[in-house]
Amino acid sequence: MQEVIYEGLLGDVPYNVKKLTTDHLPEVLTLQEVVLDALPDKDILQPLSVEEFLYILNGNGMLIGAYVDQQLIAFRAVVVPKINDEHLGYDLGLVDEADLKRIIYQEISNVHPSYRGFGLQKTLAKVIVKEIDSSKFDYMCTTVMPYNIASLKDKFVQGFYIVAIKRIYGGKLRYVLALNLHNEPQYENDSIDIFMGDIDGQEQLLKQGYVGVLMKQVDDDWLVTYKMPIKIN
Repeated sequence: MQEVIYEGLLGDVPYNVKKLTTDHLPEVLTLQEVVLDALPDKDILQPLSVEEFLYILNGNGMLIGAYVDQQLIAFRAVVVPKINDEHLGYDLGLVDEADLKRIIYQEISNVHPSYRGFGLQKTLAKVIVKEIDSSKFDYMCTTVMPYNIASLKDKFVQGFYIVAIKRIYGGKLRYVLALNLHNEPQYENDSIDIFMGDIDGQEQLLKQGYVGVLMKQVDDDWLVTYKMPIKIN
């Protein structure tokens, strides 16, 4: 029986969180399918294959799951990525293999449609970060589709910031976001707001060294706020 690493309430419904193993893979895949089927835009979620889940579960990351009674209702994953040409560490300006090895990815996060609205995704993010051995890693990186508002809110609340926009996963447009696991970034006071749909404008700001630090709604659209990080010697 897996050790419970966190307990909480969804309203008045108790739940607990455990680290998952390969034995849990069938229920993880089932939940992923339920979540995918409920999405109006399937491009929002990049589902993981059996092979990708097994890579994580066989010592290359961590998968945690939230349970109500004996039902898996949510899961969240982190993965130690393979070092290849698409490694997100390059978007942080890292080039040495030793530095790239100190990056872990925040991977997929799924919450059953019946249990949304309780902040479960945010809670699982905090739980999994506490379980990571931060002595082995400096940054956590992840990717999010522009206008995937729920996921972007989740990332900004955790302290992630946008470092790049690029096409990956067979040409799908994604933000690349990073989280410093040891130091909270400091920024210049000046900021630039730009509409999320202005990809070219954001690319120019990113090339100049700006990073995206938050977003806000204006009428029916969203603005991303970009700031210049203060470089600490």
